[in-house]
Amino acid sequence: TSTSKISFPGSGIAAVAASKANLEDFRRYMQIQTIGHDKLNQLRHVRFFKNLDGVHEQMRKHAEIIRPKFETVEATLEKELGGLGIGQWTKPKGGYFISFDSMEGCAKAIVAKAKEAGVVMTGAGATFPYGKDPKDSNIRIAPTFPEPEELAMATEIFVLSVKLVSIAKLLENK
Repeated sequence: TSTSKISFPGSGIAAVAASKANLEDFRRYMQIQTIGHDKLNQLRHVRFFKNLDGVHEQMRKHAEIIRPKFETVEATLEKELGGLGIGQWTKPKGGYFISFDSMEGCAKAIVAKAKEAGVVMTGAGATFPYGKDPKDSNIRIAPTFPEPEELAMATEIFVLSVKLVSIAKLLENK
């Protein structure tokens, strides 16, 4: 795991949990990959977090900011797309993304349609190796960055894009 998303980007320190054999193997490779670890950065993190309670407190602060954004997206998805059979999505209990699965063959078109309306999203299929989603159905929604008002509007545009592309796909398959 890494602290790069909970402290400041690009500065994270990492922890590894593994079996004894895997840790020995990991150490062997780390000895030749890294001359010296960034000890000043490690010290900054220790001074900032102090202990595990400090990490938990920081994560609580993140949750206060991020939770309402996820709730906004989830409520709009449920209200506008729930029960239509044209998409399903995760309801994460942590993390920074919602994974949306559209009808097969629609994800790239949905992201393009949203972009036409001014909503720029992560490329469809970005969660797959080399960004190649064999079903062209996965879209990663990242609600953490936009301000709440902007996020609400972007989500409305996204669900409209899902509906338009899905209708076109259904008519094409008729």
